[in-house]
Amino acid sequence: MHSIRRGSRAAAVAVLTGSLLVPLGAAAQAHEPTPSSGRGGSPGAGSPSGYRVTTELPQRIMVDNHSGKTSLTAGITNRGSRTTGTVHLLVVGFGGMKITAVKGCAAVPQGKLPKGANSAFSCAVDRLAAGQHRTYDVSATFDLKKRGKICLPVLLGNTKTLLWQQGPVDFGTTEPTPDAPDTPLLLGTVNVPAGAPHTSPAPPGKPPEKELPNTGAPVLPMAGLAAALLAAGGAGMWLTSRRPGRR
Repeated sequence: MHSIRRGSRAAAVAVLTGSLLVPLGAAAQAHEPTPSSGRGGSPGAGSPSGYRVTTELPQRIMVDNHSGKTSLTAGITNRGSRTTGTVHLLVVGFGGMKITAVKGCAAVPQGKLPKGANSAFSCAVDRLAAGQHRTYDVSATFDLKKRGKICLPVLLGNTKTLLWQQGPVDFGTTEPTPDAPDTPLLLGTVNVPAGAPHTSPAPPGKPPEKELPNTGAPVLPMAGLAAALLAAGGAGMWLTSRRPGRR
């Protein structure tokens, strides 16, 4: 008799457990995050032994066609063999993409922004263990009539050592959807506004406009960034001597 009762209780528990697992699995599938990518990223020169820090951006973001607002997650990962000291992750916007907030990070003052940038935030990342990954919630606006880029450099502590730089990399679409509530933008895609050709030649006698550095350029010219980082609560300098890399 006791064995029968124990068997019934065990069966009931199994049924209950199974009924709980099904909706949880379905919910996990429904809320699966957008895949991220290190596209356009390059390691810096002179990183300390055992350091290998990388960043990631989502492969796809959605822009509200009315407000231009969007959000994304910027990730930083220690893929090296040792725990880092403090490093600084910067989130920098260019062209049609303007960074409006990064949770837990300090804004770089307008007068201290890197050349060509319209916005930037500095995030102090303290002691990132080997294999550890951190994410930062980024709010931004995107002018769908323009080309927009984002850049994620990582600096070592209060030094000028560049550990990694992702971008400047494009977010954009070649198929605008002005009549929809939102427009999906893909990482690594040059934005083409609705009704605009993909490229437009310069008028005769007028030199073509200078574009932002190509995706994958390891370093941007960053005059005055050391002061900008200090003003934002961080420290460091941006390297300016390396040549642009190739994709």
